[in-house]
This record gives sequence, structure tokens and C-alpha cells, in this order.
Amino acid sequence: MTKYDDDIAQMTELMSKKSGAWSAISAKYAARMRAQNQFKTGLDIAKYTASIMRRDMQDYDADASAYTQSLGCWHGFIGQQKLIAIKKHHGTTSKRYLYLSGWMVAALRSQFGPLPDQSMHEKTSVADLIEELYTFLRQADARVLGDLFRDYDAAESSGKTPLMAEIQSKIDNFETHVVPIIADIDAGFGNEEATYLLAKRMIEAGACCIQLENQVSDAKQCGHQDGKVTVPHEDFLSKINAVRYAFLELGVDDGVIVARTDSLGAGLTQKIPVSRQPGDLASQYNQFLKTSPVDTIDDIAEGDTAIKIDGQLVIPERLPNGLFRFKEGTGEARCVMDCITSLQNGADLLWIETEKPHIGQIGAMVDEIRKVVPTAKLVYNNSPSFNWTLSFRQQVFDLWREDDRDTSDYERSDLMNVCYDESPLAAAADDKIRSFQADASLHAGIFHHLITLPTYHTAALSTDNLAKGYFGDQGMLAYVAGVQRNEIRQGIDCVKHQAMAGSNIGDDHKEYFSGDYALKASGKDNTMNQF
Repeated sequence: MTKYDDDIAQMTELMSKKSGAWSAISAKYAARMRAQNQFKTGLDIAKYTASIMRRDMQDYDADASAYTQSLGCWHGFIGQQKLIAIKKHHGTTSKRYLYLSGWMVAALRSQFGPLPDQSMHEKTSVADLIEELYTFLRQADARVLGDLFRDYDAAESSGKTPLMAEIQSKIDNFETHVVPIIADIDAGFGNEEATYLLAKRMIEAGACCIQLENQVSDAKQCGHQDGKVTVPHEDFLSKINAVRYAFLELGVDDGVIVARTDSLGAGLTQKIPVSRQPGDLASQYNQFLKTSPVDTIDDIAEGDTAIKIDGQLVIPERLPNGLFRFKEGTGEARCVMDCITSLQNGADLLWIETEKPHIGQIGAMVDEIRKVVPTAKLVYNNSPSFNWTLSFRQQVFDLWREDDRDTSDYERSDLMNVCYDESPLAAAADDKIRSFQADASLHAGIFHHLITLPTYHTAALSTDNLAKGYFGDQGMLAYVAGVQRNEIRQGIDCVKHQAMAGSNIGDDHKEYFSGDYALKASGKDNTMNQF
């Protein structure tokens, strides 16, 4: 007996105990509604999706070609459509997640209007978006199962027993649209208590995986902009602890923490940690400070700070704003130390924010990390902040130069020029872009690939194309040919936008609740029947 049949039996037994008072309630319909709402709370979702991520992490440890992917979302509908498209084109949601970007929350969800990625948006909007995403994913479950139930009823009324069995199998083996969300908590939006409180809200909304970065919370910058300021390890680890306690308090024992380091592009720190003994975390952090030696008391100016490093009294270089500068060229070493320290103190996955997508650079750091933590693996931002075309054309150009291949037809600084688009070099670069994720997972320890802001850019591009034609000489044809006809030809469910918004689900419920008295929207005059 399937779970659906079990639910019908359970509902039937329950009805029988009500002495006829529930005679208007159908056990079959109640079981259907239960099947269409597999997850009752956000914590149900967090526990379920955390187990998926843990299993996928184990799969990757056994086979580095088994990497995972996600795309960023800024609205529940966008997330829903991604999962519908994944199931349509690939048949399964396995190893496909969603990413919740703090950048997109700031740019598109704040009541202040568009904001830069500096943790100025309302912190609760992050948890609200998680809840919204899962509301839309659960609605996708309800819509697809509702269609299957209607198909089953039609087959039953026509006496098509083999078709009924086929549909029953689809119902029994239905794969939910609910998948893990990797959720960006920025630098924690305050101290460790603030981080804990927000993490709880995010987990209660359904988050099984929280990404935390090692920047100063009140001076946080986008990872691909200048001016980043990191915190000492003790500060960062206290926030990792806060997130872990939030998971454990709420019973999500498999919760996943992604420790992100921005040290590669961060040349500043807000404070000098106190070292208690040689070789501790604070002293290792301080080794990277840019300093000048103190030979006499006269070397110390009014207001200077002097510290002792390796037996030498030195003055850390301090900017007028009070921030301290790191030595140039220490970014990669600091990233390696950040990652090892995080994994040794509670983090599960790493995120190294880089300035370009270069497997050699990423892999070299991962190799160093794995000397200490052999199972270290990364979440990597395949960022739209990178000029992928230029970067990979330049990488191919450099490789050709190293191999003494003729590059005289190309100007390295001008490789974005459209004149190169059909060139052999451009084709070689595109091949490298196409295989980047698979190659980086095999050779650079990347477990999860994500694009933070894809729908920000796709929305802008599609809107630009529609506006150009619609308000130009194409008029309505710009919409019909550019949007609707493509929806029909490609089988995009949203062409029936009334059903996508829940009209058919509502009709089902009206029939359940009101029987023959139900006033339904899906009759012959519904224009959606044109599709």
C-alpha cells in the first residue's frame, strides 16, 4: 500500500469515528490535500533538505564528478520556475539547489529601494525570502499533483485501468520541487547574538545551509568590490558557533555551514587580536600585518600602536580611519589559514571569493588546505561580476603563448572585440567555459557551483528586448513572437498563467468544500482553454 493509500485508509477510519458528523468530508480528497502538502513547517523542510546536502557531500567525497549546482533567486516565483524547468528538462532535481543571494536581497527586496551589497537592507527580508521560496515550491508540488489527480479521475471515469495504474505510479513516485537553499547571512548582521537570532529565523523558514563571511559586519562590502575589511579568526568562529547552536536548538542536526573568506581581496582588518601565546590564532593573524620596526621610543609617534611580533617591537600601519593594513601578497596565505581554521572549528564547506574564475588559482589554495583537512571542499561563486569571455580568452591566449603557438592575430588587451567571436581562440575559450564546472570540481575541490545573480541579468535582458520591440515598430508582435509563441512552442507552463497562479488548485478545493454548489473558474469561457 502506498503512502497515499495509507492516508485514504487513515482518513476513512477517522471519519468513521465521528458518528456521521464528518459525512461531508471525503477521505480521498483529504488524503490528496495531505499529499499535496508534504512539508508542514519550515523545520520539516530544513531537516529534509539538510539530509540531501549531507548525502550529496558524501557522494562528492567518493566521486568528484558528482558536483552540485544552483542558481540565485530573488523571488519565490523565480525559484519555482527554476525547479519546474529542471524537472522538465532533466527529469529530476537531484544535485540541483537554489541560492539566496544577499546581493539580490539588497538590490531588489529592500524597502529602502535598490541598495549596494553592504548589509544595509532589512535583515528579516532574508528569512522572509526563504519562506517565500518554499511557499512557491510547495505550490508547484500541489499544482502538479493536482493535475495528476484530475488525470486519474478522468481515466477512472473512462474505465482506462492501465492508464490509472500509470498515473498512480507517478503519484506514488512523485519527486518534490523542494530542494536545499544555500542562504546568505552576509557577515551576520551584527554581533554573535544577532547572528544567532537571524540564523534561527532563517532555519525556521526552511534553511538547511547558511553561508557566513569573515568581513566586519558594519563595514561589509560585496565580495567583488574594494574596501573589504576582515575580522580576526576568534570573531568569525564565534559566529560559526552561533549558527551551529541555532541549528542544534531547532533540531536540525545535519545543518550545513559554509564559511566564506574574503581575504584574497581584503587588504584591511578592523582590529588587532590579542595573542596569549606564540603560535596561537591571534599571533598567526598578526603575522600578516604590514608593520614597521621600532628601534627607539622616538620611532613611536603620538597615537601609534606598537605590538610585539616574533620578539620584535613593531608598529602596524594604520589608516586615518583606524583600520590596519595587511602585507601585500598575503591574500592567498590568509585564505588558506581562514579555511583550515574554519573547518577545524565547525564549518562544513568553504567559499573562497576570487577575482577571476581560474582553476589553477583555486586549486592551488585547495591543495594547501587539503594537506591539513583532506576532505575540504568548496562552494564557488561563478559570478556575473567576472567578465567570463575576456578572462577565458586571455587564459587561452596565455596558454598558447606558453606552448609557442602563433598569437599574432590577436591583441590580448582587446580580446572582447566582436571581431574575435568566430575565431579559433574564442572557440577554445568557450570550450573551457563550458567545462569549467566539471573541471574545477575534479581539479579544484569544488562541490557546489552557483551563479549568484542570474535572474537579475536575465530579467534585465528580456525586458530590454521586449521594450525595444513593443515600443518600437514591432508593437504587439514583439510580445507575441518574442514571448508567447516561444512559451507555446517550448511548452512553458506559464503560458497558462491562471493555472500557474493556482486557479485549478482553487477549483479543486471549491469542489471538495462545496460539491455541486462550487462556482469554478475553469469552465468553457476561461480563455486559458485557448492554450
